[in-house]
Amino acid sequence: MADKKDNGIRRWAILSGIGIQMGVIIYLFVKLGQWLDGKYSDGGKTFLIICTLVGVGASLFLVIKQTNKLNS
Repeated sequence: MADKKDNGIRRWAILSGIGIQMGVIIYLFVKLGQWLDGKYSDGGKTFLIICTLVGVGASLFLVIKQTNKLNS
């Protein structure tokens, strides 16, 4: 019985970590896009949009990879 409870707590901890990881990855890519726009752009937000989309894609890829590993 204790094993099921420990496994449930472990899963919640892993899922919480995945959410935090996803937020950090997206935040860092947004900051990268802002920096690139400030450095190389003439007022547009091209790098911000591209980096945000790449960050969301990368974080979703990692979430899917980790949840598949968690379920197996």
